[in-house]
Amino acid sequence: MAATVNKNGVLAGKVAVITGSSRGIGAAIAYRYAQEGAKVVVSARTENEGDHMLEGSINGVVKRIKDAGGEALAVRSDLAVAADRVRLIEEATKAFGPVDILVNNAAVTFFIPIVDFPERRFKLMQEVQVYAPLHLSQLVLPGMKERRSGRILNISSHAALHPKADSGRGEGGGGTVYGMCKAALERFTTGLASEVYRDGIAVNVISPGLVATPGTVYHKLVSETTKDRETPIEHMAEACLFLVHGDASKNTGKITYAADVLRENNIAAAELLA
Repeated sequence: MAATVNKNGVLAGKVAVITGSSRGIGAAIAYRYAQEGAKVVVSARTENEGDHMLEGSINGVVKRIKDAGGEALAVRSDLAVAADRVRLIEEATKAFGPVDILVNNAAVTFFIPIVDFPERRFKLMQEVQVYAPLHLSQLVLPGMKERRSGRILNISSHAALHPKADSGRGEGGGGTVYGMCKAALERFTTGLASEVYRDGIAVNVISPGLVATPGTVYHKLVSETTKDRETPIEHMAEACLFLVHGDASKNTGKITYAADVLRENNIAAAELLA
């Protein structure tokens, strides 16, 4: 049975802003939320097909949602630019109302060993992957606190885990700065969850595992040899759905993984819009 939009689903009427959602995991989350009735704001730098070397665009994602009967808005934004972050939340609110769900998925990543890592690229990664989630949270939190309801979900990576010194994982693959950003994002998540616990706001962070997306394929992180270890993108989208609804006091402060969410809660992943 083909995937459809249920306007009376578990996210009925909720406004969800998802960054980095022109393709890959972000797009999958946008589809899954729309299928459960959310009004989805799809945001990234790639506005139209062909604007980027990788397949996917915010207008393409929105079209797929609307064609299925859902509600969605495309807002082009460069999260390295503060004014774009402000405009993203302003346009989302103008179109659909106050933001109920914020998913910080956007990332810009360079895999370069520390000895050669340029300062400008370090600062860009920090801006997009660490400060942008903080700033966007600041923009939506006042309204969430006023309504005593809200969900913030941050997308991390197994790169946040500390490698063994003799593994060669960090410097060998040039992933030290990437792991540093994701570790900071995880600590931000648990700290913020504690701050807003009594305000009815849940804050979680999830790692997808290894998912075959245009980005991971481009960076050669997936191949024929990794197929047995890959997480289906539908599993990640389903886990991200679980983490943004339900009892906020019981479903918050988690540093978790897609496979664990599905297994621990006996959840089967739904098919995504196609």
